[in-house]
Amino acid sequence: MRSHGCGDLRQDTTGQEVQLCGWVDRRRDHGGVIFIDLRDRSGTVQVTVDPDLGADAFAVAEHLRHETVIQVAGRVRARPAESLNPKLATGAVEVLASAITVLNSVKGNLPFPVSVHDEENTREELRLRHRYLDLRRERMNGNLRLRAQTIQAARRFLEEQGFIEVETPVLTRSTPEGARDYLVPSRVCGGEWFALPQSPQLFKQLLMVGGIERYYQVARCFRDEDLRADRQPEFTQLDMEMSFMDQEQILELNEALIAAIWNTVKGVELPRPFPRLTWHEAMERYGTDRPDTRYGMELTNVSDLVADMGFKVFSGAVAAGGSVKCIAVPGGNEALSNVRIKPGGDVFSEAQAAGAGGLAFIRVRDGGEIDTIGAIKDNLTDAKKAELLQRTGAEPGTLLLFGAGDTATVNKALDRVRQFLARELGMVKPDRENDRWNFLWVVDFPMFEFNAGENRLEALHHPFCAPNPDDLGDDPGAWATTLPTARAQAYDLVLNGLELGGGSLRIHDSALQRQVLQTIGLPLEEAERQFGFLMEALDMGAPPHGGLAYGVDRIVMLLAGEESIRDTIAFPKTQQARCLMTQAPAGVADQQLEELHVASTWVAEE
Repeated sequence: MRSHGCGDLRQDTTGQEVQLCGWVDRRRDHGGVIFIDLRDRSGTVQVTVDPDLGADAFAVAEHLRHETVIQVAGRVRARPAESLNPKLATGAVEVLASAITVLNSVKGNLPFPVSVHDEENTREELRLRHRYLDLRRERMNGNLRLRAQTIQAARRFLEEQGFIEVETPVLTRSTPEGARDYLVPSRVCGGEWFALPQSPQLFKQLLMVGGIERYYQVARCFRDEDLRADRQPEFTQLDMEMSFMDQEQILELNEALIAAIWNTVKGVELPRPFPRLTWHEAMERYGTDRPDTRYGMELTNVSDLVADMGFKVFSGAVAAGGSVKCIAVPGGNEALSNVRIKPGGDVFSEAQAAGAGGLAFIRVRDGGEIDTIGAIKDNLTDAKKAELLQRTGAEPGTLLLFGAGDTATVNKALDRVRQFLARELGMVKPDRENDRWNFLWVVDFPMFEFNAGENRLEALHHPFCAPNPDDLGDDPGAWATTLPTARAQAYDLVLNGLELGGGSLRIHDSALQRQVLQTIGLPLEEAERQFGFLMEALDMGAPPHGGLAYGVDRIVMLLAGEESIRDTIAFPKTQQARCLMTQAPAGVADQQLEELHVASTWVAEE
């Protein structure tokens, strides 16, 4: 139906007879000559319809509406010098139409303008309700192309490294830990259920036992998580697993993979090796295990300085086993008023949203003098004041913001305040090259964290991470006491404060795997029922192995410069996990439920 793409025409096609198909992006009537911007996936070109050169085509063009699907036959010619359009790749040429055929017309009014000139100010709800229209836009079309290019670059790299793409099951069994599963009732096996995979974790480990050695998959994953602004119930992972590689080799290979993707998609040469921080260092210096390292304002622990001072907010926090930390905000004296830091202010609100009761503060004046409100200044000796200024690197004009309380809350609050102030004070400028791609490996995570609500340990990542052998010892009889405080051989890749992916070396010894499952409170009998197939496989010659998985949606979001992963997915769900276009989820017929041996207890709220 067409000889060229609309966006493919250049000066070297001048004089050629062409046939194009696409959508009417815009139509302009300039006193007897009609101009049509014709758009397809390759781009946009101007079509000129002159009644003296094509009366039938002109008659059709007079009645064309935006987004009508048409076929155009005509000749390519150079555009006059005064009408060149440098914004278009095809801006030096136009097509003089000899015939126009309407392939499909638009019935009714469009819910929003689709033209590339009218992309702004359309509500996201409307965009998602009519996603097929949104996808015609240059922005979304480009994002999906970039997504395909990203996956293609990853596939090419991994296959050159000897990886094999293997599909793992989508219908599997529900297992404990992690987020809630999406459950699928079985019609054939009454009363029993499949679960949609949260990740291919166990299957890829079994592939290593099966001798595949290097596996990858662009895997669909499903998690019935509590709703968050930028999470999707279904998402895509670039998943991989490797045998006979230690942690250093896995990190080096993955740095090369990321560098290959960024070079292919963005033309950027990433410096390697990527920096590394232990989990403990990240939490101590940034308050988070996914720190944004593009700017300073690192957390400084001053608990020892204030433990015995008369300011009870500080001394009380330390006495209770907590911490006092601060961040130094350069230029904060001028940029941040007391009103913003006190209750009701925006900086105070950020700390409060993270669970803190508030923020204490000190302003550093000329000559190193400090200015504060309350009992801090009166209880800070000259020696401790000098030590405080030395530790924080605070100079005149610096604002010191303090958090006090249990360490987890202090870290969370100051991390949130730090990120908020970096945006507010313009510390990150995306047009600066060194502010764009700050990669960081975070390593040496704890194996477990304490779940106070259930009064038990739970795996920080998942219960198949291998512990650091230096923390474990050689005596299996002592594992029950050494495991709770062990570090995992786990690693996360962080970019600009966002986690891109994570993984670990895996346990390949069945006895150790059983002990880890018992440590998280899973009785041996239940462990065998849930994971007996894995333990059996580990006893049949399982090689040392490890792996990693990346969030494809998030990688593409960062490469595209978007703010939300929804703008990198063809048909995303809303924050309420709904598809506005198809109106899913939806009710089903009673007969379907009966066939599945399922009854609903849901009662709609009045």
